[in-house]
Order: sequence, then structure tokens, then C-alpha cells
Amino acid sequence: MKKFIVRLLAVIGALALIYTVVIVVLIMGRKPHVPGKTILEVNLEQPMVEYVPNASFVQVMMKDRLVLRDVVDALDRAGNDSRVVGLVARVGSEQMGMAEVQEIREAVLRFRAKKKFALAFAETFGEVGPGNKSYYLATAFDQIYLQPSGDIGLTGLMLESPFLSGTLQKLGMPFHGDHRYEYKSALNTFTEKKYTPAEREENTAILNSWFTQMQDGICDARHIPKDQWQSLVDRGPYLGKEGLDAKLVDGLAYRDEVYDQAKKKAGEGAQLLYLGKYLEAAGRPHQSGKTVALIYGVGSVQRGRSSFDALTGGGSMGSDTVTAAFRAAVDDKDVKAILFRVDSPGGSYVASDAIWREVMRARKAGKPVIVSMGDLAGSGGYFVAMDADKIVAQPGTITASIGVLGGKFLTSGFWKKVGLSWDQVHNGANATIWTSTMDYSPQEWARFEAWLDRVYGDFTTKAAEGRHLPKDKLLQIAKGRIWSGADAKNLGLVDALGGFDEAISLVKKAIGVSPTEEVKIEVFPRKKGLLQLLLAGSPDNSEQEGAATQTRVGILESVQPFLKQLQALGVGEKGVLRMPVASAE
Repeated sequence: MKKFIVRLLAVIGALALIYTVVIVVLIMGRKPHVPGKTILEVNLEQPMVEYVPNASFVQVMMKDRLVLRDVVDALDRAGNDSRVVGLVARVGSEQMGMAEVQEIREAVLRFRAKKKFALAFAETFGEVGPGNKSYYLATAFDQIYLQPSGDIGLTGLMLESPFLSGTLQKLGMPFHGDHRYEYKSALNTFTEKKYTPAEREENTAILNSWFTQMQDGICDARHIPKDQWQSLVDRGPYLGKEGLDAKLVDGLAYRDEVYDQAKKKAGEGAQLLYLGKYLEAAGRPHQSGKTVALIYGVGSVQRGRSSFDALTGGGSMGSDTVTAAFRAAVDDKDVKAILFRVDSPGGSYVASDAIWREVMRARKAGKPVIVSMGDLAGSGGYFVAMDADKIVAQPGTITASIGVLGGKFLTSGFWKKVGLSWDQVHNGANATIWTSTMDYSPQEWARFEAWLDRVYGDFTTKAAEGRHLPKDKLLQIAKGRIWSGADAKNLGLVDALGGFDEAISLVKKAIGVSPTEEVKIEVFPRKKGLLQLLLAGSPDNSEQEGAATQTRVGILESVQPFLKQLQALGVGEKGVLRMPVASAE
């Protein structure tokens, strides 16, 4: 009887699993309909992610999150779709980085260039807070409407950083480390009490570059003389009708009034359709022609496989995953070029170098590599990109940071405060170099400094060769300094300004395709369906990993980032190439 019950439960469980799989497949297989007269609708107040891995579990978890490329592709597809007559978007909160804002702005402007209207609606631009970037985004639209009770937080930009030196001293946990060189300032958070002159200089330059970019975009869109820009910002924030009087918005209206206006512009019979639903129904652009492999390098660079948090949308760029994708793209005879999308603050030097090597090998194999940078592509994130044929960045991208840092927290004082004692034995002159309970000995410090010099020398040499710059010039603009994409372009660290659209243009040029011809963009590793995932076995060897990596991301891997939160202060990890950190408002 007991065996019968066990078997019965097993059969019921199997049937339930099959039923669930069938339902998921049916739901995912449904496609929405695109009405003959469509107004696209999108909420740009929600956080956006760069990509979602090719794993069914993760895709189900992330189905309601906006993906940057999806928004761009949908707008580009809709621009050439006669069924789509306009766009209405909700804006207002500061959820995007500067480069993300510029990517969406460009896509909206391309959409409008196809003689289609675009309306932006905001309940408020920063409720009792900054609304600079969200207003900057809104100015890409034909008309901007603000709820009568809303405000416009156009107040200028600010960068601020926390400094924990005093806190760490009180806790008995000072940080001992070093960097190459003075602009590599991430460690300053732990060792200083305010900006160093070098850190203040680089942050001021970033801030001024962003401010000028916003000035150009907003003044051109709203027909504001640029000599009035500073005084306009200095009078902010604007309270409700003040924004209308200053001609920053076109009207004060509630959501229903804005939507009525959109329907009136579209004409009788127009229907609303979410941007994501439209892309699902209409299909992406770039689906025919010569094949281009799109490889994502998103998140902190680490050794091993990439990870992804299905709850937050964050993750890491694993060298095993990315290098396997490059090898698969190189081995695929259909792939003519590689589009490498990088959005990373940096990380492991060794992992960055492994990815750099595959970029170089791809080029030697005759597969041009074009890098498209997102919000951040610095330090290790720049390392993986610097040997590409061409690098494209937004003006607001934070990039470069050619330098290295490292060190460790000295915790013995803290343990003494809480009554915990340590003891140890060792059998090597430098065996205590990595422990946090002891400071570096003179000999250990010399080895540590030699490691920093080795990494910096390798980084700068490869950067100079990859960017075809004289070594002495590269050394002048390196030193761990971050640059805006606009400044990096002037220095030769990137080749062009723009987003996916510009990168695809350079891909076409690299493989001899005319600007008017299409190319087929295919994400590597290739996507597998749910049934394929269930039936797929493990690869037979590492050469086959490119076809399998990221297709096995599941429940266990989706929670990996939670386990790695203990490593959030990873500046003590060996081999890090990290960007300086500051928060912008």
C-alpha cells in the first residue's frame, strides 16, 4: 500500500509538472495583435535592465521589466510600421543612468523623424527631489505634459561620495591598500575623509560634461537660448505652473487628458498597445541578412560563469561565459562580425584579461568586433573592450579608468573590541600577506606593490596597442582616471558617440554591408526553448560551452547574487580593476 501511494504521488507530481510546462508554453506562445492604428505606450519610470539571460525561468521572472535593447528595437521597428501612428510615454523619476537616457532619447528622435508623434506625460519630475535626467529624457518628445500638482526638479547636477575612514577607525578596521595612480579613487571611500584633489578634478570634469550634454539637448529641443541655460537651472525647481510659464512643458494636464490628446492626434479607431507587446507581435528589426553575434558583458567582471539575479536584474560578467560565447561566434561560419555590449564597472584583472584575449582572437580570425558601451564601461569594463575594432559610447557613458587598486581591511582592532582573539602558524615568509588580522610586512608590501605595477604596466601597454595611441600619451590620460564618453572620444579612447544604432552602422561598414541593407543580430549564446532546456545535456568539453553557457541558468543560479553580498566590499579581493564610485543626482 505504501509503495502504491508513493507511485501515485509521483504520477500526480509528473502530471502537474507536464501541465505547468504546457500552460507556460501556451502562454509564451500567444502573440498580441497589432491594431491597424496603434499608439504605443511605455512606462519609462520603471528601472531598466541591459539584458535577460537565455533561461526560461529568468525570463518568466523578468517578463515585466523593460530591457534597454527591447525599447530601442521596438521604437526602430515601429518607425517603419504604418500601423503605428504615435507614442505616449510616462516619465518623471530618476531611474536611468545618463547613457541610458541618451540611448532612449536617440530612439525617440528616430521614431519622430518618421513623421510620428510622441507625447511625454509626467506626474512630476522628481517629487521633492532631482528630476534633471528624467526631464532631459522628456525633451526628446514632441510635447511634454505635467500634472498640475507636479513640479520640475531641474536644479543642476551633483555628485557625492561617502567616506568611511572615520567610521573604520572607530571600528578598529582601517584599510591598507594602494592604487595606480592618483585618479584611481575607489579606495578613497575607505582611506579619506573628503575628495582628494585628483578625485575632485575627475568628478568635476564628469559633472561638467554631463551638464553640457543636458544643456545642448534641452536647449535645442525646447528652443531655449544657451546663454540662458545657467540662469534657467539656477531658478529651479519649478513649481507647477512656473514650469509652464518658463516653457519647459507644453501643458498642465492629468493622465486622462493626455491620453485623450494622443487619441485625438491618432484619429478615430486608434488603440493603445504596450511597447513590449508590440515588439512581441511585430518582431524585432535586424532579423535578416548577414549574421552578427551580439554578446553581452554586463556587471562586475569575475572569473567563472556569469550570474544573474532575477529579483533585482543585476548580475556579473563571468569570463567563462563571455569567452565561450566569443569562441562559439568565431567557430560559427554564419557569423560575420561580433557586437559586444559592455556595461560594467570592472572587476577581476585575470577575468578581464581572459575576455580581452578572446576579443583579440576573434579579430585575428577575421570577425570584426564592435563594442557598444552602456552607462559604465571602465577599468575591467574598459579592459575587455579596448582591443575591439571600434568602440562606441554615449556622450554620458563613464569609461576608461585605466588603473588598478587593491588592499585589505585590517580587522585585529575590531576583534579586540568585541573580545575575539586570533592566533596562527605559518611556514612561508609571505604567508600572511592576505590575512586581515595582520598588516603587510615590508617584504609582503613590496610584493603587493610589484603586483600593482605589473597589472598597470600590462593594462596600459595593451590599451595603447589596442587604441593605436603612443604609450606616452596613453600614460598621460590613464592614471585610473574616469572620463565621460564625450571626453573619451576626444582623447581617442573611443571611436564614435552613440548607442546600438551607431554600433550597428559600424558593424555594417566593417563587413561591407551598405547602410540601407539589413543584418541579422543573434544573441550568443543562442537561446534555447523550454523543451530544449529540459532535454539538453551537459557539453562534452569546454569547446562546446559556447552553445550551452547561460542556457542552464536556473533557480539555484538566480539566487547566487544573494550569496555574494558578503563580497560587496570586494576591494580586498586579489586582482581587481574597479571604477571609482560616486552617486549622481
